[in-house]
Amino acid sequence: MANLAISGLKKKYGNVEVIHGLDLRIEDGEFVSLIGESGCGKSTLLRMIAGLEDITDGTIALNGSVINDVEPKDRDMAMVFQNYALYPHLSVAENMGFSLRLRKVDKAEIRKAVSDVAEMLNLTPYLDRLPKALSGGQRQRVAMGRAIVRRPKVFLFDEPLSNLDAKLRVQMRVEIRALQRRLATTSIYVTHDQMEAMTMSDRIVILNKGRIEQVGSPLDLYDRPANLFVATFIGSPSMNLLDGTIEREGGRSVARIGASQVRVSEAINVTEGQPVVVGIRPEHWQLAEAGSDTGLPFDVDAIEPTGAETHVYGKVNDRPVAVALRERLQAGGTERLTLTASPDKVHIFRKSDGARLS
Repeated sequence: MANLAISGLKKKYGNVEVIHGLDLRIEDGEFVSLIGESGCGKSTLLRMIAGLEDITDGTIALNGSVINDVEPKDRDMAMVFQNYALYPHLSVAENMGFSLRLRKVDKAEIRKAVSDVAEMLNLTPYLDRLPKALSGGQRQRVAMGRAIVRRPKVFLFDEPLSNLDAKLRVQMRVEIRALQRRLATTSIYVTHDQMEAMTMSDRIVILNKGRIEQVGSPLDLYDRPANLFVATFIGSPSMNLLDGTIEREGGRSVARIGASQVRVSEAINVTEGQPVVVGIRPEHWQLAEAGSDTGLPFDVDAIEPTGAETHVYGKVNDRPVAVALRERLQAGGTERLTLTASPDKVHIFRKSDGARLS
């Protein structure tokens, strides 16, 4: 059983503060991903949890006990690195059992532990091989096996799949998530790949310049981003953003965008006429019906049929817009469309600071 409580955590390098007073709680058995742009502090935060980076201020507590001054080897955490960090002169079995050997665990117990984990990870046929004789995916399994053998309270993953090709990344993220559920071990996973975070996590922590922008389940972040940063960071293609104002037309709320308008939810707490940013995800656009009094003129630049969807790229009021439609449009046969969206799929953000209003 392991829960982590991070309170007021800060990190400085000289006079430069890179982590700004973070507060975060991770519950027992959770799989939590840390994501953000390069330099946002996600790997630094992971290394502070592991004890590989000193803490400038604040506390990290494991099961209620502060571990700020506990040595990394004594924190009962296991880390899986981006570059595997295997000993090239040791066999797979020796790599997996190395930490137990350092603890002077009985040899028979080490053999059994390694054998059990190797079977779990489909590594049994490779136990006598050196790392150089393995594929990238097999090496990553060995690195994971070395962590599992220790039976730690917390798994720490530092971009473990970034060196693998796209197909193998998909396979490995499924395997890692299934394994974590089976072991029910608290896990913290650093990645720059939002798809990994969305598909693997119980919760996602989005970091921006050393601060937490939002914490929530993958679909919470996708459906209700707290601000413009989260809205554009989560989702590919990212959310379309258009400048507008909120007005009342015929007893209903609309977002006025240039000379056109689109209906919005009535639950928006905004002063009429206040400048806002209107956000609509590509798959939430719809083709407006003929004669509709709402809709945005969309000048088409390119049409990409993908089979399941048609991706259309163009401009609304000279702003780039991406659309994902179920309808099949012929490339080169359409120059202008009229777009609309269901009011509950239209996101409204305050223009001044980017905070969500709807």
